Amino acid sequence: MAAHSIFTTTSTTNSFLYPISSSSSSPNINSSFHGVSLNVKSNFRQSLTLYAVNTPKPLTVFAATKKAVAVLKGNSNVEGVVTLSQDDDGPTTVNVRITGLAPGLHGFHLHEYGDTTNGCMSTGAHFNPNKLTHGAPGDEIRHAGDLGNIVANADGVAEATLVDNQIPLTGPNSVVGRALVVHELQDDLGKGGHELSLTTGNAGGRLACANKTQLVILRGSPAVWAWDFHVGGLKFKPLASESKGFAFWVELVAPGLPSAGVVGLTPI
Repeated sequence: MAAHSIFTTTSTTNSFLYPISSSSSSPNINSSFHGVSLNVKSNFRQSLTLYAVNTPKPLTVFAATKKAVAVLKGNSNVEGVVTLSQDDDGPTTVNVRITGLAPGLHGFHLHEYGDTTNGCMSTGAHFNPNKLTHGAPGDEIRHAGDLGNIVANADGVAEATLVDNQIPLTGPNSVVGRALVVHELQDDLGKGGHELSLTTGNAGGRLACANKTQLVILRGSPAVWAWDFHVGGLKFKPLASESKGFAFWVELVAPGLPSAGVVGLTPI
């Protein structure tokens, strides 16, 4: 569904990336992205210059895609990548690929905290803003973070696509900054009768975990915007060229910068 709203920039931390056809001197950058190296891959024969802008600029958005990416690692050989995407206010699609697992079913949950300083044990309990008991993804009574099981094949690889309405990427119950955890055992979905069934699904130890960095892409005319809540270095790669604007994938690649920033890509 298309989003029909106006977005404006109101802060000097908002930055614009302008394609220009000829070289020119650039003003000093005073933004949350100051000093960041930009690796730009483009099919357009234009140079790109980063400007800090104070004047609000409206943008009519005709499509909005929000994305979050988590790279799972643990003390074992288990690792993987999970990509979450959400169009407008629709359900969130979760694409999972995890390797190094024992063949069979493994509980897969969203946990409350993104803290991994002490490994996966720092991530807290299942994300549960509604204060309910553990259940299956399709149950009315469940934790928001109850994503059920993923299945590893004989090679230890689990690939799955999940669609869920309780894990939005924005809003008061946003899952961004929380942690995804893959577990040692099968989740009994709250129906196993074990003393842990209604809290953890008796899914056993935590094999690997990761918190998520949010990427937001708004396609509009005449600009394409992206922002995040864990700002790092930026890579721009054009996905498509459309008559009403350009579509770009924005990848955050370096930690350590302030948490909030906007980048707009505007053809002139």
